[in-house]
Amino acid sequence: MTTDTFTADSLTADSAWGIRHPFPDAPAEGEAITVAPGILWMRLPLPMTLDHVNVYALEDSDGWTLIDTGMASKRSRAIWQRLLDGPLAGRPVRRVIVTHHHPDHVGLAGWFQEQGATLLMPRTAWLYARMLVLDEQPLPTPEAQLFSQRAGMPPAMLAERATGRPFNFCDVVAPMPLGFAPLADGGTIRMAGRDWTIRFGSGHAPDHATFWSGDLILGGDQLLPGISANIGVYPTEPDADPLTDWLDSCRRFQPLARQSQLVLPGHKLPFTGLPLRLTQMIDNHLGALDRLLAHLAPPRTAADCFVPLFKRDITGPAYGMALVEAVAHLNHLLHQGRVSRDLSPDGAWLWQRV
Repeated sequence: MTTDTFTADSLTADSAWGIRHPFPDAPAEGEAITVAPGILWMRLPLPMTLDHVNVYALEDSDGWTLIDTGMASKRSRAIWQRLLDGPLAGRPVRRVIVTHHHPDHVGLAGWFQEQGATLLMPRTAWLYARMLVLDEQPLPTPEAQLFSQRAGMPPAMLAERATGRPFNFCDVVAPMPLGFAPLADGGTIRMAGRDWTIRFGSGHAPDHATFWSGDLILGGDQLLPGISANIGVYPTEPDADPLTDWLDSCRRFQPLARQSQLVLPGHKLPFTGLPLRLTQMIDNHLGALDRLLAHLAPPRTAADCFVPLFKRDITGPAYGMALVEAVAHLNHLLHQGRVSRDLSPDGAWLWQRV
């Protein structure tokens, strides 16, 4: 999932400094745009502020390989059926590749498996998805409530959440049958008459697969234009430092990036200008860390840190995503020895610069 952390001014600067969108209009619902020989770009709706996910179909000799699937819903299944009957011309889906385990990408993988497709994805991503789809919780777990308390969620919000059904993976992800083919970092795969090198990133999701072939890249959520992929810490690993993983991934990709490469991302529009975009993706977080450190002269909770991180307060549906990203940035500073933390009387971590 993603949160928009760029200002309008920085987006205008993208155009001046070399980020381009060769396809300025997204495909309409149930339709496709050919972005390269044998490669179709399509979109599925999402029930959130970021209201879409990009999916791709790559034509092979015996059918199609799909990249990501959207969330499981009646509407998404109906759109896929229109796509299968229309732009995909009734040819079978032989393979489904999922870039990472998040529900907007893996949601209908099991549905395609039931129709005979082979699922390919990183082993870590499959294990996460399979575990989460089986882990239904009618109420928040004590660990989840403690995590939110430690992050500084207001008591009234904590109390309200304690009595309601939390987000469950199985609500938007189809059952995942046993059986998949693991993708390996550094491996190769043939799709649409091309050989693609598989390169893993991390930070937004562990072992996120990207695919590189000449001047084409399937970037998933690891390589997005204009928005920053959410870098979050969750109750499963409350002291994790995914921001280090994210920054390391961006830096590993930098020597491979060229201006001419067309990146096909998981959200927003396809783009060129990856060298600049990787620099922006790194600098975005380094700047946020500097602002955050200055903000921590008096002790603060993670919930007190939205404005320095995102340049605005965040409420409503995006609150949870902002909170886990605030924790990620604070954990990063803690791992670097630049901040300390102590528990407040009401059970929240108070963070302060060293």
